Amino acid sequence: MSSFAFPVVPRYAEIDQQGVVFFGHYLTWCDEAFTAFQSWVGYPYPDMISDGVDIQIVHAELDYGASVEWGDAVSIVVENEKVGTTSLRTRFAIQRRSSEHEAWADAVIVTLVHVCVDASSFTKTAVPGRLADALATAARV
Repeated sequence: MSSFAFPVVPRYAEIDQQGVVFFGHYLTWCDEAFTAFQSWVGYPYPDMISDGVDIQIVHAELDYGASVEWGDAVSIVVENEKVGTTSLRTRFAIQRRSSEHEAWADAVIVTLVHVCVDASSFTKTAVPGRLADALATAARV
């Protein structure tokens, strides 16, 4: 496996009055990228739910280096940073380029912490072994 990248096409409706992507949309993009990342590592979200586990975001950080504008090409590079007993910390590098002749550059770095919860009671539970193993395997490749 190589690193995972999730393509995004900024929609006109996601642009604010300053002409850039409204900050809340970055979190939506990361949520979508994480779901795709789970499938890519071999433990799709529906499988996790079937196993009785769900995840909830308990912490989010966004660090801005550049703005994303309508018409930019966007790619989100997803990397697992840490698997704890009940939580995961994931880094999302939201990269942009204005033209095909331009190099990809980090625009926004997002860090999300998810906590695993029981899918019915929503009480904290251990990270499923299948997810921890899939993330560890993806990190080694």
